[in-house]
Amino acid sequence: MALTRAPAEPYVTEFEATVDRIDGREVVFDRTYFYAESGGQPADRGTVAGIALEDVQHRGDDVVHTLAEEPEFVAGERVACAVDPAFRTYCMRTHTASHVLYGAGRRLLDDLGYGGFDIDEEKARIDFETTTKIDDEALVELERLANRVVWESRPVSWEMVSAEEATNREEVAFNAKTEEGVFGDGEGVRIVTIGERGTGSSGGLARGSTASTASSRDEPQQRSADPATSPWDVAACGGTHVANTREIGPVTVLGRSNPGEGLTRVELAVGPSGIERRAETRRAALDAARTLGVRIEGLPDAAERQRNDVEVLEAERDDLLDRLAAIQLAAIQEDAIEHDGERWLVGVIEGVDGDTLADRARSTAGESAETVALVGDGNPATVAIASAGDTDASSLVSALTDEFGGGGGGGPEFAQGGGIDADPDEVVSFLRGSPSGPTN
Repeated sequence: MALTRAPAEPYVTEFEATVDRIDGREVVFDRTYFYAESGGQPADRGTVAGIALEDVQHRGDDVVHTLAEEPEFVAGERVACAVDPAFRTYCMRTHTASHVLYGAGRRLLDDLGYGGFDIDEEKARIDFETTTKIDDEALVELERLANRVVWESRPVSWEMVSAEEATNREEVAFNAKTEEGVFGDGEGVRIVTIGERGTGSSGGLARGSTASTASSRDEPQQRSADPATSPWDVAACGGTHVANTREIGPVTVLGRSNPGEGLTRVELAVGPSGIERRAETRRAALDAARTLGVRIEGLPDAAERQRNDVEVLEAERDDLLDRLAAIQLAAIQEDAIEHDGERWLVGVIEGVDGDTLADRARSTAGESAETVALVGDGNPATVAIASAGDTDASSLVSALTDEFGGGGGGGPEFAQGGGIDADPDEVVSFLRGSPSGPTN
């Protein structure tokens, strides 16, 4: 079984391997340092004998490398392989950052469980199982704690333990469904530990190592954090990681969503995309502060004042719209018509929104007339019809939209229409000449 050595020796980016067998563009080696996609981490990129590598997957007991084209080399040959160092480093930093963020969640969230993880080219996401509501303040605190751990330069190490030990240790974040790589070569479960602050560096390999320089350093890399300390995070994981949290760089929490019941998905970024997001946020805050004439730290109070001012203005506007509608409605009442023994009020109400139009129609029907049909002055036109008698409001709206187009809906007592391709006065003329339609 030729498992990938990438999780155990993540800094190895150049190596030679003997070709075990070839099937078209698919190649299996006697050993490999290419990471095979698993546990939410994408497959490595790179080249094999100068041919671009398209994919790496676990398939049964093999690690299968899919090349961009069929190779000229044959089984038994020894070939040079190169892992894309930039993408490997990005995945290492991002994967470790996700563990750092989960460790922050351990300190902030109640009844915490691990629901999944994924890396794409610009960001990663973690699904937290928790009863705690992860609001904006929680996101800020998660990011603050994560970056504190990066600054503290905590060591990161990994080891193999028995499955029984891994499942019995309460501090281990464990999800076998999403972390299939944790079972390694079948001899146990791989545990990744972010150690205590000040415990020194782990035995990770230097960046850009080759397989030949790595072989003598396998043992130090298997060290776990001192069990007498209180590590930041301990998790079952089959991915690649940095040797120290300082290698991660700034961690930016991008936002949250709810992928399913009991889960909160938090997205994070490291590297250029995370830095760019921070710059965008900083730029937006400075622009807002300049517009409001305050310093950045004064933005919350300034925003609250603006919101209060807007609420006052909206209340004044609504009052004016209501008064305007009342004045116009009084004029419409002087021009009421009779239809099948019912009093109808039909007319245009100018300068009001749809809600005001609807409220006025409802409140007037049954008081000043049995049927009230009010038309807005917009283009296209809108209409609100209320009935307290035998007239079916929805039938009137249907007749109107059949004549002029648009759409609408409602019931016998109240209906609305919009998108009516006609002048408001033309709509009024049509309604004033309409029969009452079906009765309730």
